[in-house]
Parts: sequence; structure tokens; C-alpha cells
Amino acid sequence: MGMAFAGFNRRLGRRIFFAAPFVLVAGAAAGQGADVKFRRSSLVIDSAGRELKFEVDMATNDAERSHGLMFRKSLGPYEGMLFDFYREQPVSFWMKNTLIPLDMIFIAADGTVRHVHSNAVPLSTEAIPSTAPVRGVLEINGGSAKLLGVKPGDKVRHEIFGNAK
Repeated sequence: MGMAFAGFNRRLGRRIFFAAPFVLVAGAAAGQGADVKFRRSSLVIDSAGRELKFEVDMATNDAERSHGLMFRKSLGPYEGMLFDFYREQPVSFWMKNTLIPLDMIFIAADGTVRHVHSNAVPLSTEAIPSTAPVRGVLEINGGSAKLLGVKPGDKVRHEIFGNAK
């Protein structure tokens, strides 16, 4: 009886030892976004002869880009988040832990809209690729790009694209 009990404790100890790093990583990931602070900026989308002005949070480093708009319950009608990747490259997004539908506007280094993905599904882990290398991605409320007429070929003006006025 004593040996079986000792073996049980050893196995339990090993389980706790091997499980502890996973619990710590999961706990760190859950609290990761709590301290992320975004810089606020303005941008303009030139579309069909109109200037559409947005106030955006800037996601310019790995921690900010990883957190993005996760856990946000709402966005104002002319608010969003601009992700800066510093150079053109293929990028992909998902909606895990994102509670609201979003439009993703994929933008070339010169500010040209390359692709618009409309109404990304909240909480989905399906990959949403850029379809071409991009410098930035603007996320806005789902359905807004269509409502405002934002389409490939439009220009986004912002300091990261070197075309802000």
C-alpha cells in the first residue's frame, strides 16, 4: 500500500511540474493585453473625391500588433487601428478574442489600398491574408468600408506612408 501511494505522489508531482510552465504561459497570455497602451493618431482615406478622417490607435510593435483590437466591445464610427509592419510583406490576421466584426484594409507602402476584407467574423481563427505584400493594415468597424465606398486603389494618408499633409 505504501509503495502505490508513493508512486501516486511521484506521478502527481511530475504532472504538476510539467503542467506548471503551461499554466504560467497561459496566465501570461491572458494578462498580456492589460498593459498595452496605444499611441493615438489621425489618418485620411481619399476615396471618390472625399476625405474620410479617422482617429486610430497605432500598433507598431509585436506586443501591440499581437493584442490589436482584442476584447474591445465597440469602436466609434470613424475610429480604428492602424498596424505598421515597417516594410511591405505578406501578412495574415485572425479574429480570435476580437468581439466585434471588422473590415481590414490592406495598404501598400505608398498608401494605396490593395485589398479590403469586409466583415471579419468575431472570434474566428480563420486566417485572413493580405493577398499581396503590404506595409499597413487599417481595421475599422465591419461594414464601414462598403458604406463609405473604400475600395482598392484609394489612398490612405498617414505619416507611415510618407504622404500625410
